[in-house]
Amino acid sequence: MSDVPIAAADRIIRTAPGNSGLRVGTDAAEELAAELAQIGAEISEEAGKYARHAGRKTVKASDIKLATK
Repeated sequence: MSDVPIAAADRIIRTAPGNSGLRVGTDAAEELAAELAQIGAEISEEAGKYARHAGRKTVKASDIKLATK
């Protein structure tokens, strides 16, 4: 199971440009939620490395931004 709520993934799909009026299958929302959780975990791990390197115990927004580049 994903840490990303299925309803949030459903909303992301429905509100994406060009998807107006489309219905979203539960399986599609579940798959997006799982993928988002995986991508988020990878970014978080990298951001944690940046925070530790800077001698901090707190991950900041700047660490996330660096990790996504």
